Amino acid sequence: MQKAYEEMKMRIEATTKLNRIPQHIQKQHKGFREWDFVSSKRDHQTILQIIIDGTDSNAVDIEGNPLPTLVYLAREKRPQHHHNFKAGAMNALIRVSSKISNGPIILNVDCDMYSNNSESIKSSLCLFMDEEKGDEVAYVQFPQNFDNLTKNEPYAASFRVIQKLEFVGLDANGGPCYIGTGCFHRREALCGKKYEKNYKVDWKKLNQTRAEDSASLLEETCKVLASCTFEHNTQWGKEMGLRYGFAVEDIITGLSIQCRGWKSMYLNPERVGFLGVAPITLMQLLVQHTRWGEGHLQIFLSKYCPLLYGYKKIPLKLRLGYCPFNLWAANCLATLYYVIVPCLCLLRGISLFPKISSPWVLPFAYVVFAHRAYSLGEFIWCGGTFRGWCNDQRIWMFKRTTSYFFALFETILKLLGHSQLGFIVTAKVVDEDVSKRYESELIEFGAASPMFDIIATLAMLNLFGSFGAIKKIIFDANQDFTDQFGLQILLCLVLVTINLPVYEALFFRKDNGKMPTSVTYKSIIFAMLACTLAMY
Repeated sequence: MQKAYEEMKMRIEATTKLNRIPQHIQKQHKGFREWDFVSSKRDHQTILQIIIDGTDSNAVDIEGNPLPTLVYLAREKRPQHHHNFKAGAMNALIRVSSKISNGPIILNVDCDMYSNNSESIKSSLCLFMDEEKGDEVAYVQFPQNFDNLTKNEPYAASFRVIQKLEFVGLDANGGPCYIGTGCFHRREALCGKKYEKNYKVDWKKLNQTRAEDSASLLEETCKVLASCTFEHNTQWGKEMGLRYGFAVEDIITGLSIQCRGWKSMYLNPERVGFLGVAPITLMQLLVQHTRWGEGHLQIFLSKYCPLLYGYKKIPLKLRLGYCPFNLWAANCLATLYYVIVPCLCLLRGISLFPKISSPWVLPFAYVVFAHRAYSLGEFIWCGGTFRGWCNDQRIWMFKRTTSYFFALFETILKLLGHSQLGFIVTAKVVDEDVSKRYESELIEFGAASPMFDIIATLAMLNLFGSFGAIKKIIFDANQDFTDQFGLQILLCLVLVTINLPVYEALFFRKDNGKMPTSVTYKSIIFAMLACTLAMY
């Protein structure tokens, strides 16, 4: 098994480097050979081939065991027709598979994920086939896990607390949201069927439904199901299949299914069900969260807002459970305030918090320290490390000051009609040097970006603010200053500590993952300008 996996991995990596299917593999399959007559990946006909016909008695492995049907599909794409990104691809696959196999259960995984637990199918089917509650279940969601995480996770990409605590809470109140991968779906629910109380599944009858046509005939007749025009004047993308019009098509699809009366289940076995590839550069992570933040806020501001759309359809607790994710982007405003305003007010001499000697400082101190202590305990209880928690706090701040800020800005532009829906695929192919720095848990900056400009400027701003406060305490011997601005000084010092890897990338690192020189200059100039304006 390990040998077969390594061979498969080598073939995939070779194909990725070539950016095309190797010639010797193209010759083996007519579906692949059709790409020779295609001028553009965004302008081509439907390409479909049944590579393995599961109904053929000769389709067996080396041990004589029957093989399942394997189909290669590239849906039609034309420049004049919107292809609706991942949702459009999923819907085309759902329609084609309904004619070829029509299995009652559909497994959806991302292209960079693989099965790590052979029991995951059996475990999911046990939930679907449960005699008491199984007929209510629309989908079984597995957590999204990764096989390339380091011990302390410099990019906090594991969703550790969300998957071990928050999703379990959603599971107890109507079910988790659909996260787009590692999910077993009931075909009927995904295709728009509403749940009815007396709904019962005849599994024996479903298992007897098979396509009677030959593989060659199915290949020709199914091509129209993946054409650009098939969905016109239909409910696909609206009430059937994955929803269109949102950057997070999975979340809105899961919510719609739950609002049709179905339940969902969360399954997190001891042996991880599916593994994928986590982002290994900071830019990959920030771009990914920009799309997620934008999509979630778009849902919250639309008619599909869980609080309104789910009214009398799903429990209040489940509706509220969606809101923290939907408001990721909006939360950037509070974070930007705490990162920018206290520092500038400190330089200006404006006190924002009670004096250290005042009893009113106790509520502030309690909230800050109790919340951080609880967060640390929660993170470690979920299997993390102290350093991993520190990285998690740093990335939390980076995302809120960049990804979610851009997501909020982009969403506002779309509401005003000045922007169009886009879908950015997170690149996962990187060079060897980047991989080595990731394994060493060094944060990868490298390229110039407006996001890095913001991160570096905010880091320098708090560094200058801390220097100004220290100067007044030491050189001016102003004890009242410490008493009056103690909490603001502490906040600036905490932010400086969080940004230590940023200062290292700005001034000390020599590798290719350091901050670009242009970012360093811009951050110093912008920070000094802001400090000067605040002081004078």
